[in-house]
Parts: sequence; structure tokens; C-alpha cells
Amino acid sequence: MEERDKLVIQIRDYQTLPEETDFKEKFLELLKHPDAFERTHLPGHITGSSFIISEDFKQTLLVHHAKLNRWLQPGGHADGDTNISRVAMREANEETGLKHLTLSSNEIFDIDIHPIPERKDFRAHDHYDIRYLVIGSTEEKIIVSEESHDVKWVLLSELEKFTQEKSVLRMKEKILLHIHS
Repeated sequence: MEERDKLVIQIRDYQTLPEETDFKEKFLELLKHPDAFERTHLPGHITGSSFIISEDFKQTLLVHHAKLNRWLQPGGHADGDTNISRVAMREANEETGLKHLTLSSNEIFDIDIHPIPERKDFRAHDHYDIRYLVIGSTEEKIIVSEESHDVKWVLLSELEKFTQEKSVLRMKEKILLHIHS
């Protein structure tokens, strides 16, 4: 079975919070297009990201995205790669410098569709982001890439001091639900 077909099944079977349920049909519709994994596909395309959590589940690693000027989870374009967990892990490594990252599960952790503003070289579009839960070590050296202003471990209990991004806070809530279940 091809990666695209596996992803379609995962999204179709994905059970989560009501706000994400609204995204499922849009993802499934996008995945019918042969160029869904290409950044040139407009009005939107698939991206992959990692919600990196510390081994004790008390901190998350955020990047201060240079172009968007916001604290977010690391992630980026698939650029034709239909294995989105691999995309998420590649982007996490590139944007944080962490080499010893562990994919918590091959299951999707979160999905989101969010607008990317127009830039001088590219029109406004949507990112159909598929997120995976990834475990990282707070002991490993962080590297700030040219895509970010900063990268830092943030206590989940203080996450709202860094971001009000609804989808990032939703992933925090999922972690807290996981710890207490």
C-alpha cells in the first residue's frame, strides 16, 4: 500500500476533538489531488510537523518562526514526500538540531488547516498540517536554524506565555489528557 493511501486511511479513521473533525473532509478532498504534497499546489498543500515533548512530558520544544514571527512547533513542507511522519522528523531535526528524536507513534497526533499570509514571492495559501508526537531530550544541544529567531524548551504550564496559537494549545491539552488517563 502506498504512503498516500495509508494517510487517507489514517485521516478517515482519525478520532479526536470536534474542532479537528471539521478538517478531516478537507484533508481527504485535498489528498485526491496528485500534487497535494507539493508546496506549489494552491490554494493549499500537505505539511508535516512535530510536537516535541520532553521525556518527562513537562516541556515542549518550540521554534520562534522567522517569517511568521510566532512560537510554533517545528514543521514544514512535504516537497513531494508522501511519508509525512518522515517529513515531520526531518523538519524537527533541521529546525532544532536535535538528532535523538523518537516518534512516539506512527499515529497522527493532531491535524490543522491554517492560513499562511501572502509574501512578495508567493500568494496566500493554506497548510494542511499533520502533526506527530515526538519525544526529545532537554539535555541535547539545540541549534537555531536560519528559519527561526530562537528555539527553546517551554514548560507546558507556561505555554500560554509564549503562544496563543489555538492548535498549539490544543496539543498541550492532548498531552495533559494523556498524562491523566
